[in-house]
Amino acid sequence: MFAAHLLWITEPFDVLDPDTWVAVVSGRSSILFATLAGVSIGLVTGGRMPLPAADMVTARGRLAVRAALLWVLGILLIATGVPVFVILPAYALMFLLALPLTSLPARVLLPLAGALALVLPFVQVFLDALPFWRSPLGEPVSLALGWHYPFTTWIVFVLAGLGVARTGVTRLRVQVWLVVAGGLLAALGYGLGAATGSDPEAEAASYLGALWTARPHSTGLLEVIGSGGFALAVLGACLLACRTLLVWVVLPLRAVGAMPLTAYTLQLVIWAVVAGALLARVGDLTGFRALEPFWPLTLGTIVLCTAWALLVGRGPLETLLDQASRFAVPGDRSR
Repeated sequence: MFAAHLLWITEPFDVLDPDTWVAVVSGRSSILFATLAGVSIGLVTGGRMPLPAADMVTARGRLAVRAALLWVLGILLIATGVPVFVILPAYALMFLLALPLTSLPARVLLPLAGALALVLPFVQVFLDALPFWRSPLGEPVSLALGWHYPFTTWIVFVLAGLGVARTGVTRLRVQVWLVVAGGLLAALGYGLGAATGSDPEAEAASYLGALWTARPHSTGLLEVIGSGGFALAVLGACLLACRTLLVWVVLPLRAVGAMPLTAYTLQLVIWAVVAGALLARVGDLTGFRALEPFWPLTLGTIVLCTAWALLVGRGPLETLLDQASRFAVPGDRSR
């Protein structure tokens, strides 16, 4: 995420060209973010076994409150003028869409995610081409919905993550399966894109061109398959790595991962403050990247999150959302 926001990435990712490897973050970081949202929803609604009905009602109510707060926070971050597409409004909507499906088992969720991955991109191309988006209301509605990450298709990644949580994400067999299945899906999506020569010009020229692409942030069929598989493979690989002594080596990264909302928000707030102080306008992306903020922001966030995790525990925004949801939706369980 930090690399996608703060570095200049001019060439598409090519596994055979190390100079382009930084481009692996384009689009894939946000899809990984959405997939992990599904895993989180699955864990707080029971893990392998969905919660009993009464407890599920409480958990869903609390998740709905969190979704509302995420949407408000997203709008506030957009209002800072920082020139990134804020994912939180879309995140909130995907939370709400996933709630009715939290009682389903993995054997239903994963095939459903797969089926929707094959169908929804066909609909998405049509939705993206609607004249409404070019109307005066188009831009504000797009920002309010987080349409750069359209929930109408990105719900696939949330459902995949929810299904993974229902399989028992801490089990070795599941983690190996994630790497293998995710790797195969990534190879299929990106391989078809490379083999058929999909490109931005073809996307703009026809419906099929817009559908048949693996370009980051296109929400094309091949991106949904390839980047969705990539997210699953990364999740499995990280879980497997943390079965070894690497679990202690990557402690600082785990600390950041334990408070993603705090890290995400802090990055954008610092960006707004620094850009407001040093640049003519907060939205000057070129000027801000020229300050070379990647390493200071990245290392600073890692250090701060690690210190907070060791000294305090749960991230501040994560704690705030949890307490607010518990206050709004009381219940006996500690979930």
